[in-house]
Amino acid sequence: MDDVPLPYQVTQARDETADTVTLTLAPTGTGLLAPFTPGRYALVHALGVGRIPVPVSRIDRHELALTIRSAEAVSAALCALRPGGRVGLRGPFGTGWELDRAAGQDLLVVADGLGPAPLRPLVLDALAAPQLYGHLNVLVGARTPDDILYAQQTHAWSAAHGPPHCAVTVECPGPAWEGPVGAVTALLDGARFEPGNTTAYVCGPVETVRAAARALLGNGLPAERIRVALDSFPDGDAGHDERPRPEDVLLSRNGGPVVGWDQVESPSSPAGPGT
Repeated sequence: MDDVPLPYQVTQARDETADTVTLTLAPTGTGLLAPFTPGRYALVHALGVGRIPVPVSRIDRHELALTIRSAEAVSAALCALRPGGRVGLRGPFGTGWELDRAAGQDLLVVADGLGPAPLRPLVLDALAAPQLYGHLNVLVGARTPDDILYAQQTHAWSAAHGPPHCAVTVECPGPAWEGPVGAVTALLDGARFEPGNTTAYVCGPVETVRAAARALLGNGLPAERIRVALDSFPDGDAGHDERPRPEDVLLSRNGGPVVGWDQVESPSSPAGPGT
């Protein structure tokens, strides 16, 4: 990987929610980044503003899609870009979901908040090769119906009754919402998987990742087959007043790598405050 960012141009900008945009980017010169795999991320340079790490949300030959929530100056500048806008990219960085290691197994995807973005390439790869896997479950959580990422695609999957088996829940429903209400972990009861032959992929805020991983352990999945990552890139703490817990620091390191839950929390670890 070169330290100099390569020039990319926005070919499409799609508003996903009120504060979240998916940018499709194509190279503008002869230089190309090394191939990305699901779960890895790019350092995205907003010219003249700064840079942030962003996981890829779609991989299509030389084009990449990045789903970005406007949260500070750099992400706001990126979300304001429209077709023809320019960015610099470096990467790929981080570790991937390693879908190839789950051949022959059921797949359980649990995504909350911005979690659907890093997990989307994994789901699309699994759908493209259904003969390689068992049941594919996609469980999605959001704060409100308006916060659901890729809402059109997600609702189409849910209405089609599989594959994949897709269920969506929100914490704060509006008057028109007719689906489940509550935490995304509650959707595990309706998923189709054999615990002894399943790999789970979890992405979301720290508390959701922790709750989902422990729920999956309770359902009989071994910790090493629960792959986790954060949906954003904090600076080494969990956003709490108390001292950061070791698992929060690990999940935050290097922009939120994908790791097995066995690397995050040992069986003897205390539950910690608020859990």
